[in-house]
Amino acid sequence: MVTSPQRKLLRVNGSWSIPQLREHLEAALDGSGPALGVGEISSTSVSTDIALVVATSGSTGNPKQVALTAGAVRFSAEASNTFLGAKAGASWSLLLPTEHIAGINVIARAIALGGAIVTQEDHADFTSIVPTQLHRALNGNDALLKHLQGAAAVLVGGAPLQPELRREAEAAGITVVTTYGMSESCGGCVYNGRPLSGVEVESIDGRIAIKGGVLASGYLGVEEPFLTDGWFITSDLGTIVDGKVTITGRADDVIISGGEKISLGAITDFLNQKFPIHEFLALSVIDPEWGEALAIASTAEIDRERVRAALVAEYGAHLSPKAFAVTSHIPKTSLGKPDRKKFTKDFGTLLS
Repeated sequence: MVTSPQRKLLRVNGSWSIPQLREHLEAALDGSGPALGVGEISSTSVSTDIALVVATSGSTGNPKQVALTAGAVRFSAEASNTFLGAKAGASWSLLLPTEHIAGINVIARAIALGGAIVTQEDHADFTSIVPTQLHRALNGNDALLKHLQGAAAVLVGGAPLQPELRREAEAAGITVVTTYGMSESCGGCVYNGRPLSGVEVESIDGRIAIKGGVLASGYLGVEEPFLTDGWFITSDLGTIVDGKVTITGRADDVIISGGEKISLGAITDFLNQKFPIHEFLALSVIDPEWGEALAIASTAEIDRERVRAALVAEYGAHLSPKAFAVTSHIPKTSLGKPDRKKFTKDFGTLLS
């Protein structure tokens, strides 16, 4: 059995300062230091061609470790800077957690430019946020609003950006650039609906598929092919008209709220087991702050605070439901699975 050469995999430490993060990422990319692991990483070593490993729930809700080469990370950073017209020495502000690829990308872009990485208190030429942060900037967070107004461009991704929120932001003097992507594509690779230079996007059987230098090498510990004829086929449904990508939904039951992935199936199963005297259905509703938010339907009146506390204790604060509904029954498909589309059509007005 032939074993490929290995390098150490060092998990990003939340206590690291921005300069330390930059130093470790630079060393991971140029090969002078260990590869970096982001999020809940179980591996301690990787093949020498891998520079970054990002933990993600993936489109199925199952934990995966996405393996990225230095070339892919650099390709993504340079393509982003090129799209934005960022010049050498331009600065980026780090407003996102480094437990996700989006936060690491901010650092990678600054490294590519030889520019500073700053915080909200300082001026930044560019920055990257999620819709929740944009909502808060427009609804009372004056310091963040001023920071975003001072940037040449503000990338907004990680969750759907509602058109009204975008209009409000632009009216307030914020230059918004929407992004679409995932850990497997080194984060955002489609800006304002257009693929970055060197990235191809197609719709294959209704699903968005991506090709190009931004793609990961695969998942650690997974033998199945990662690509199909060079394409990474996502679980996002979408259309491409005149080269512009529009995401219309997901092929699975995962939603993104405030940049965090939520498996509606897992939530439904958890509640049905936790409170077996009721039948539950987890749903997604449009929310001006979170983009998408969790809603819970049940076949009988429930103690909403008890349900909310159980979800937060099990999964975290982002799993606090934003709406509830009580209905006589949960619609089912012909296969006996909950029919969310029919519920929304028949009972969506009950959510409150």
